[in-house]
Amino acid sequence: MSDEVETVATDPKTWFDGRARILFVHAHPDDESISTGGTLAGLAAAGQEPLLVTLTRGERGEVVAGPFHQLQGTDGLAPHRQGELAAALFMLGIERHVFLGVEPARAAGYPPAIYEDSGMSWGPDGRAMAAPDASADALTSAPAVEALNDLLAAAAAAGAQGIVSYDDGGGYGHPDHVFAHRIARAVAAALGVPFWEIAAATDADADSENVEAHEVAEWFDRKVAALRSHATQLTVDGEDIVHVGGQREPITRTERFRPRPIPANAPHEAE
Repeated sequence: MSDEVETVATDPKTWFDGRARILFVHAHPDDESISTGGTLAGLAAAGQEPLLVTLTRGERGEVVAGPFHQLQGTDGLAPHRQGELAAALFMLGIERHVFLGVEPARAAGYPPAIYEDSGMSWGPDGRAMAAPDASADALTSAPAVEALNDLLAAAAAAGAQGIVSYDDGGGYGHPDHVFAHRIARAVAAALGVPFWEIAAATDADADSENVEAHEVAEWFDRKVAALRSHATQLTVDGEDIVHVGGQREPITRTERFRPRPIPANAPHEAE
């Protein structure tokens, strides 16, 4: 049984130790709204200047049955999902967003790049695993140092005071989520700023470190509106998300984050 201690906070100006400029790193469009939508909306409403970096455009994702299903597997899916993401961020009040590989999320001296969705398959344990046919342009096919330097450029340009991304298992195992965790945590260590991982509402593997819980009921309607914007990826049924595969997930009014330690040899955060 975990001895984890959970602190519930309602004021966005106290979240993440009161740091204003938090960088959120997500692998695909819709991830930001599902797991951190209320937190993003709350920070934006409080003038805390959150920045979102999305690593891919979800090119290989399945499409919900309906009018846009014909986009699945076509070159038209990526720009459509970019539009959905823009609509979702409008609903959340987020003004600062960039895709990895595009300035300011691109290392100096390099032309713009597109990191594509790596795809996934379901493993026998019910968790996601790498797709066997990821393209040469896929996020997980790219040199890790290149993506790392791009994210470092974004964090430095934004003056990030902390970074948020998935846990080391990528939430449910998606290889792009795992990759996002690794580069986000490495950038946090390089800059000497705190790193928080997204924590599940119930986590059988929770450790004894404190969990910071954000009560986001005030921004629940914004979160739901953002989720509805991702119409090729999910549907909203009452207070549940219905994923493209039919899996149901409650839309949470509390979003949880677990701080991870900064390595002892990491540089000190700039004053």
